[in-house]
Amino acid sequence: MIPQISQAPGLVQLVLTFLDTLKQQGFTGDTATSYADRLTMSTDNSIYQLLPDAVIFPRSTADVALIARLAGEERFTSLIFTPRGGGTGTNGQSLNQGIVVDMSRYMNRILEINPEQGWVRVEAGVIKDQLNAWLKPYGYFFSPELSTSNRATLGGMINTDASGQGSLVYGKTSDHVLGLRAVLLGGDMLDTRAMPVSLAEQLAQEKTPEGNIYRTVLNRCREQRALIVEKFPKLNRFLTGYDLRHVLSDDLQTFDLTRILCGAEGTLAFITEARLDITPLPKVRRLVNIKYDSFDSALRNAPFMVAAQALSVETVDSKVLNLAREDIVWHSVRELITDVPDQEMLGLNIVEFAGDDEALINGQIDTLCQRLDELMAAREGGVIGWQLCDDLSGIERIYAMRKKAVGLLGNAKGRAKPIPFVEDTAVPPHNLADYIAEFRALLDQHGLDYGMFGHVDAGVLHVRPALDMCDPQQELLMKQISDEVVALTARYGGLLWGEHGKGFRAQYSPAFFGETLYNELRHIKAAFDPANRLNPGKICAPYGVDDPMLQVDAVKRGTFDRQIPLTVRSEWRGAMECNGNGLCFNFDTRSPMCPSMKITRDRIHSPKGRATLTREWLRLLAEKGVDPQQLEQQLPESGVSLRGLIARTRNSWHAKKGEYDFSHEVKEAMSGCLACKACSTQCPIKIDVPGFRSRFLQLYHTRYLRPLSDHLVASVESYAPLMARAPKTFNFFLKQPWLRELSKKHVGMVDLPLLSSPTLKQQLAGHQATTVTLEKLELFSPQQREKTVLVVQDPFTSYYEAQLVADFVRLIEKLGYRPVVLPFSPNGKAQHIKGFLQRFARTAQKTADFLSRVAKLGMPLVGVDPALVLCYRDEYRQTLGESRGEFHVELVHEWLQKALATREVQPTSGEAWYLFGHCTEVTALPSAPKQWETIFARFGARLENVNVGCCGMAGTYGHERKNLENSLGIYELSWHPQLQKLPRQRCLATGYSCRSQVKRIEGNGMRHPLQALLEII
Repeated sequence: MIPQISQAPGLVQLVLTFLDTLKQQGFTGDTATSYADRLTMSTDNSIYQLLPDAVIFPRSTADVALIARLAGEERFTSLIFTPRGGGTGTNGQSLNQGIVVDMSRYMNRILEINPEQGWVRVEAGVIKDQLNAWLKPYGYFFSPELSTSNRATLGGMINTDASGQGSLVYGKTSDHVLGLRAVLLGGDMLDTRAMPVSLAEQLAQEKTPEGNIYRTVLNRCREQRALIVEKFPKLNRFLTGYDLRHVLSDDLQTFDLTRILCGAEGTLAFITEARLDITPLPKVRRLVNIKYDSFDSALRNAPFMVAAQALSVETVDSKVLNLAREDIVWHSVRELITDVPDQEMLGLNIVEFAGDDEALINGQIDTLCQRLDELMAAREGGVIGWQLCDDLSGIERIYAMRKKAVGLLGNAKGRAKPIPFVEDTAVPPHNLADYIAEFRALLDQHGLDYGMFGHVDAGVLHVRPALDMCDPQQELLMKQISDEVVALTARYGGLLWGEHGKGFRAQYSPAFFGETLYNELRHIKAAFDPANRLNPGKICAPYGVDDPMLQVDAVKRGTFDRQIPLTVRSEWRGAMECNGNGLCFNFDTRSPMCPSMKITRDRIHSPKGRATLTREWLRLLAEKGVDPQQLEQQLPESGVSLRGLIARTRNSWHAKKGEYDFSHEVKEAMSGCLACKACSTQCPIKIDVPGFRSRFLQLYHTRYLRPLSDHLVASVESYAPLMARAPKTFNFFLKQPWLRELSKKHVGMVDLPLLSSPTLKQQLAGHQATTVTLEKLELFSPQQREKTVLVVQDPFTSYYEAQLVADFVRLIEKLGYRPVVLPFSPNGKAQHIKGFLQRFARTAQKTADFLSRVAKLGMPLVGVDPALVLCYRDEYRQTLGESRGEFHVELVHEWLQKALATREVQPTSGEAWYLFGHCTEVTALPSAPKQWETIFARFGARLENVNVGCCGMAGTYGHERKNLENSLGIYELSWHPQLQKLPRQRCLATGYSCRSQVKRIEGNGMRHPLQALLEII
């Protein structure tokens, strides 16, 4: 039996008092002190881990002002605070002890736009892509680009002065910030903007905290102007963190305090709002993908692209390209970046031209491509091919692949993973190729693998050496390499912090700035935060305060992970290998990953959050000397002993009384998972939460009783066939209000579906599809087998949507084939989802043996429901291994694609049909929507794919009372708005769950695409 785990770190009483007082004084946001909540804030996209004491989620600037005002009271002066945005930092910028103030959950409103003057006002928690989607109808966009743009907040971008692709033309975030609203500790408000120096001098005379800030910054920047200009590098990626260089304009007539706050990493104030300048969308965009025989060739060729007046030049090495090929993202770009015959592509330059003058851009493209052809003919420059992409959709898909490169590097094989710690160095672009050659030699000297990609036009390259942070020796090596890269970068006139901020790397600042200028930074810090209470240990300590800086070799995630035995780490790969890239925080409601995160906005309910909690759970088990693998092996094969039942009842009673067990917090996070499996393909690391979730639930319920609903769900394939013998009787009772109320209160299930009546058996009574036995099938001739299709039943369509299976039988016949409905054999998917893994293994083995036997007959096996068909391919292989046998169950569209291969595509006409894909299907089989389009086109019908996320039903998730509110909310995010725009009778869905959800909420359902085909034929 799994032990109780109660060693969660305790809470600080002063922190609890602060939070209580905050609520009493009218705070409207959320506060969180559970171990789980704090753990999710203990990591970001870096290698570090620091556990905060509490997390606060304000709803407004007024809430932040209240936090800051209360923090200024004498009784709370020992508390420290750290602002946090999207948590995508690669250097631990927002990691600290004390209280984390998270702006991303609620402060995500776009407040005002002025298209005539070209600016927008936003709250700090607005996500970069969210803003651009909102700006698009106005013809504008916020131009600073970064790879994490679908989950990075603007507050985070401002605090790290982020930049990325296109910065040579568009600049950094700070170049586009017109003004900020910030809150100082103590509660004073600071509104910044560019102003005449004379006005700054007036403000500096005021005897207020704000006056002191203006006075200090103005005097320091004037007195040290010559040294500042000399020391701050003249790079596109100028220094982040207290940008003294740009506070005063070059003519010394304009003063802008905004420049001090941009890049300050939350060490000076809480930034709550920003006024940003916005850029008109270019009317013309073109992309040239240039392929090289080596990465060095791509690097050395890049300056030529910049000279050709390209907007940006992005370089990707072969390691990243090969990882992309193995990822779901490659299907979207493989036609745009094709292989070169007989030559290996080892480098890629993605070159973009953009603007409003189409003739000019076409001329630039022609000149570039002509030169590329000359290089290829002369076999110079390493150019082996190029492709032009001139449609916006293709350009966006290529950049999506490039953006995903950051996460893809984390999916490298083996225990050593490419990690960020020297990944955003910036040198003058003309030095880049030589600099990288030395950089590579340095890494090669240590025998390390690494991946490279970046913005060669700006002299920035992302280099991630592969190290195993669970190995203490490699952890030491990480610090050694960091020191060596600092020295190397300085030799080439560059910066260690070209793009991603300082964070824990601020320890190198004194050496870079020199004592005089570094002390100026400390004076600035002292003016804003004299007691060093805002994100201490970052950028610098206030002048006169000797608090230590956080160090590059501080406590890392690997410090905790290595406490878990290697064998356990290997077995629980899904939880262990999450690198924190945060793609599961994607704001886009049309993205299938992760529905529970989207609806709750709680990071516990994300793949990253669940992986974080599972790792800690495994570590705490290891502390107790417990091996979860041994526990799994010791599970009884049959039933539960009386002693075990008594123990579980007693433990559950204690839990209900409030006895702490960290396992309950992990269970809460796991219970919110819809098991849609989008994470297993959409996540760059392929974090399969349903996989390790099932294992956790199995072990958790060796200690605690299961709810009745779990047993009901797991047994659906046992009782559904029995109930289908008398559907009208059971439906009569299922419709009764008293039974529905009983089910809701005591079983925890709502809106249970009605059985099909007439049943499938009744609908196909006497039909040859149901009269052919296995014995008869074995007697079929080769010619008969070629024209026979075996329909594999699932419990949901066969017993709750029998009309669909009957229609499939008719469609098969219409196409000239002979349908045979195989006897129903349970799939076991529901057992797996609920963690009945031993039962699932038995169910899966029995059905696998049956299907393997049938597969030997050489006839196609076809199932209707995507979730259950894909279970045969995924969960069956994971659980059964080689004993799964050899069989392949196809989905309807996969069979139709082959069956109709010789049928010509017809000219399309008439009203379009609209396909709403099942989230599990479209993420596991991304080409499925396109294949359905082709199938419809063969009959002269037009099918359009509707881009939506999860419907919120996900098997039985939406029928469980505790999930009802979230289920309905998830549906509202993307399905409901899309369905309102389209004619319902023309909308189609492949998933049983999806059709059930639509029927439950909208009152009438949708059809499967095969039923539309039947109508068309």
